[in-house]
Amino acid sequence: MMTKEENELLCLVEGEAPMGQLMRRHWTPVCLIEEVAEPDGAPVKARAFGEDLVVFRDSDGRVGVMDEYCPHRRASLVLGRNEEGGLRCLYHGWKMDVEGNVLEMASEPAASGMTDKVKHHAYPAEEWGGMVWAYMGPRDTMPEFQPPAWAPTADTRVTIAKAIIPCNWAQILEGAIDSAHSSSLHSSDMVPARVEGAEATANTWLRPSTDKAPRMQVQRTGYGFRYAALRRPLKDAATHDYVRSTVFVAPATALIPPNNLYNVANINVPMDDTTTAFYFIAWGHASQTPETETWRKFLGQRIGVDLDEKYVPLRNRDNLFWQDRQAMRAGNFTGITGFPNQDIAMWVTMGPIADRSHDRLGASDLAIVEFRRQMLDAVRAVQGGKPAIGTGDSAIPAGVCAYQAIVPKSTDWRSYEARYVWDNQAPALEPSYNV
Repeated sequence: MMTKEENELLCLVEGEAPMGQLMRRHWTPVCLIEEVAEPDGAPVKARAFGEDLVVFRDSDGRVGVMDEYCPHRRASLVLGRNEEGGLRCLYHGWKMDVEGNVLEMASEPAASGMTDKVKHHAYPAEEWGGMVWAYMGPRDTMPEFQPPAWAPTADTRVTIAKAIIPCNWAQILEGAIDSAHSSSLHSSDMVPARVEGAEATANTWLRPSTDKAPRMQVQRTGYGFRYAALRRPLKDAATHDYVRSTVFVAPATALIPPNNLYNVANINVPMDDTTTAFYFIAWGHASQTPETETWRKFLGQRIGVDLDEKYVPLRNRDNLFWQDRQAMRAGNFTGITGFPNQDIAMWVTMGPIADRSHDRLGASDLAIVEFRRQMLDAVRAVQGGKPAIGTGDSAIPAGVCAYQAIVPKSTDWRSYEARYVWDNQAPALEPSYNV
């Protein structure tokens, strides 16, 4: 059980909140590359840690991430003209480049020299893995950008579904690292079967176990932790365990056990204290990893069908997340289509910020307890002047990944030789393939 003060320390990210200051010391996704794909295209509004941002691609293809509001009179640059190497405010014609340099001040005399005296607040930006990243922390602690564990190479296919969720980042992250819930909440989509390991079919993910009460074990690391959910397999239960090993990469990423075709990950960006940009990711070799619209259709995360044009889910608390009670009577466990939508229903109904002082945790919550303890330790360390968790020498090593396997009981899951799913010999997936 956490105190209300600890819960606030864990959850709050805006302004000078300690957790937000820790998170700013990591490179943070601010939008999808597809949102700003066109040079001189429409600017995009983004938000992180309670700060309003504008993201744009200039005439030369460079991406800029800046304070949304013009340094002159604070009008929104999301409405600005993106042209000839910069973003021009509509109000008085001030124009800024991707680095925040003021190129022109149409409303000021040319001889004033004022353009040399003003610089707009811009952040260092990088593009990788389908996302635009920004570093929003102190410049003297800025780490070199490193590819995330879910996009290790430039030729990795990364397929992303994005949704804006009206609740705090931490309850979403806790859902991503909670292996026990999948055996209940997702039981109609992750179906027990006599297979050799997790497999993807056209409509479901198969699992070789009916065990709904896994044994949990945790291994703390400098970048977060690894943990295993150990279940009885359907075959050879007396001699083997079914291991699903998840990796928490601080501050807000989960590497989720894969299926037989591709790897899975999740990253959660706090837009503010009560809103989160949730990214659900399939990644791997192009022959095995679904394309974007296929992935979003399978998850129930399509723009214009499941989400509005701003990535806000159309399923919500008021319409009970489109829950189908007839489907439940016919055997579907939740009546909610798309397993991320099942998760979202749970996260949102906890409230904007879950009150953890009322939790009653059990043995299956070991990873949740570790996450809370580790992140509270990490934020206090930054307050004490130490480096942020997962930075510098504590950054996640290359090759660390989640895995799932049926192994002899004598095998230590911590030392199991895990490799991410990557098959460059497999035939390309058919366009109709929907998992």
